[in-house]
Amino acid sequence: MADESNLVDAEWLARHLGDPTVVIADCRFELATPQAGLAEYRRAHVPGAVYFDLEADLSGPTAAHGGRHPLPDLGVFGRTLGSAGIDQHVTVVAYDDQRGSMAARLWWMLRYLGHDRGKVLNGGWSAWRRGGFPTTVEVSPRAPRTFVPRIRPELLVDLDELRRRLTRGNVHLVDSRAPERYRGEIEPLDPVAGHIPGAANVPWTDSQDQQGTLKPVAVLQQHFARVHAGAESPIVYCGSGVTACANLLAMEEAGIGGAVLYLGGWSDWCSYPDNPVAKEG
Repeated sequence: MADESNLVDAEWLARHLGDPTVVIADCRFELATPQAGLAEYRRAHVPGAVYFDLEADLSGPTAAHGGRHPLPDLGVFGRTLGSAGIDQHVTVVAYDDQRGSMAARLWWMLRYLGHDRGKVLNGGWSAWRRGGFPTTVEVSPRAPRTFVPRIRPELLVDLDELRRRLTRGNVHLVDSRAPERYRGEIEPLDPVAGHIPGAANVPWTDSQDQQGTLKPVAVLQQHFARVHAGAESPIVYCGSGVTACANLLAMEEAGIGGAVLYLGGWSDWCSYPDNPVAKEG
């Protein structure tokens, strides 16, 4: 694994089982069945892994606006990280069984809080199992550490900042959702279908092969070429700030720095009746 990569493979992780400088984070979670991820963790997980729940740990309470998965209280989240044995000196390897989307959310949150040693297991839990590596049901508590957040506000935009940038123009806005949701043909989660006017549809799953492994860097560079040339830092969104993080991870691997997250995503945008909605393909 190259130090500059945000990914590790299963072989690398297997060599570092038991390494006190590596914390493994199991982020499996199913939106339709919120308890399923924790149940799967209890049935089997990578030895030494601690569990992070998308809604209990990686999100805060919802409100009328702000999207379906707002950030948690950052002080509370910092203590959650510390209790899992995470501080600035350890490498965190996150995995899931949702093609890396939940793991990427933790990866992005660590970056937002100033932690640059977050990694995602390329191919996730499925790659670990395909490789025949060990699993366990044992939960091994980590020695607590003190995590000190160093927030990077430049990695995030809220609705007001998004509106300002759209008014200025020359902004590449990236919608990470499936094409049918982008086009407004279906909307299984939010009350309004469609997308933010001017957004380009770049589905987050298009950066992966059929096994959920990120495609080679050269392929990713070509894939994202149209969303960053000659513009401000791309603004990336999805439904609620989860799968957009998978696109942000892929963009980082492609060498496209500076992309930022509109955390609230479509669920925040469409919560304001005066915001325009587009449905063209």
